[in-house]
Amino acid sequence: MSNRLEGKVLVAQGGGPTPVINQSVVGVALEARKFSQVTSIYGAVHGVRGIVDENFVDLTRETTHNLEQVAGTPSSGLLSTRDKPDEEYCQRMFKVMQAHDIRYFFYVGGNDSSDTVRIVNEQAKEANYELRAIHIPKTIDNDLEENDHCPGFGSAARFVAQAFSGVNLDNRALQGVYIGVVMGRHAGFLTAASSLAQKYVDDGPHLIYVPERHFVMENFLADVDRVYQKHGLCTIAVSEGISDPDNTPMIVKLLGVEERDSHGNVQLSGTGALGDLLSNEIRKGLGIKRVRSDTFGYLQRSFMGIQSDRDAREAREVGEKAVQFAMWDNVDGSVAIKRPVLNYSVDYQLVDIRKVAGKTRHMPDNFINAEGNGVTDDFRNYCRPLLGSNLPEPHRLRAPKVAKILHK
Repeated sequence: MSNRLEGKVLVAQGGGPTPVINQSVVGVALEARKFSQVTSIYGAVHGVRGIVDENFVDLTRETTHNLEQVAGTPSSGLLSTRDKPDEEYCQRMFKVMQAHDIRYFFYVGGNDSSDTVRIVNEQAKEANYELRAIHIPKTIDNDLEENDHCPGFGSAARFVAQAFSGVNLDNRALQGVYIGVVMGRHAGFLTAASSLAQKYVDDGPHLIYVPERHFVMENFLADVDRVYQKHGLCTIAVSEGISDPDNTPMIVKLLGVEERDSHGNVQLSGTGALGDLLSNEIRKGLGIKRVRSDTFGYLQRSFMGIQSDRDAREAREVGEKAVQFAMWDNVDGSVAIKRPVLNYSVDYQLVDIRKVAGKTRHMPDNFINAEGNGVTDDFRNYCRPLLGSNLPEPHRLRAPKVAKILHK
């Protein structure tokens, strides 16, 4: 170990929380303890903002038991940030790392977080400062390039599938039209996971709309009318990021105004407006009175008690592998999950950070049906293993009907 880089480890979390993001941080903390060149393990509170503010906690002095307890808890144990660092911001981060003798930096996050790692890496090389910076994948959107799937997606997908399974039971009881708005600005993986709720032939969601296909209101109303006439009800899953053929987000088109978040992105579903607006279109266009909608929002990414065991294991392993790549191989990059064989298994590879940073992965064409209002068996076969074991399933009464006497 004498020829290996000696110093402190710094780990941080960025972007939206997930049900298993803490597994990755704990994976880093516990794996890093095994290496003698590591002098301390710090956690940055509130991500990159915590780095520039020197807001650190010493994970070296955290008990293993409590780390394991936190690992099984959803959301970001180190807290997070929506800050999107530019070159100047990263320079301030880098100076703090130098001052604290940080030699290993692990950032758990999505597209923007990977780009931060890329910039910090480049600045360290320019300053001739030995630093190993590795991006650890995380996102419920499942939209990172180079990855078969991303830690966090499986558990969020499990929540979506279970939620729609319950919606199916509710909507069947009283009948009507139900719309569930699911997270997904540019990628529809999470919305598509609602299809795993389908057990019986008349189960919903009967219609699924993802950002990878243009949303045409006339076609939407025709789809709803067809399903409603057939079943007397209709359950719909829709991504928050659906856009019309001119690439205008439907929330902007229907609302008539455009609201933006701190990153300059159009605010898509935080208010529940998209579901309400689509519901109104159905009431006006089809005359159906019982129309309801929900926006899943934060529920799908931090819900207690719904966690895919497979997702949790893989989230832990990407943290462990990040440390191993940095310590054993003395390299930088982004950890990627690969699925190399037909029967489910995964492998972890370190890929060039430039292949991941700032890029968005979309659902492939073979995952979406020809009509653009549903998913295929290829997607279901891809997604089902990620939801983990012991997925609850509904059951229906099978008792025979009793013959009528008065109303024959």
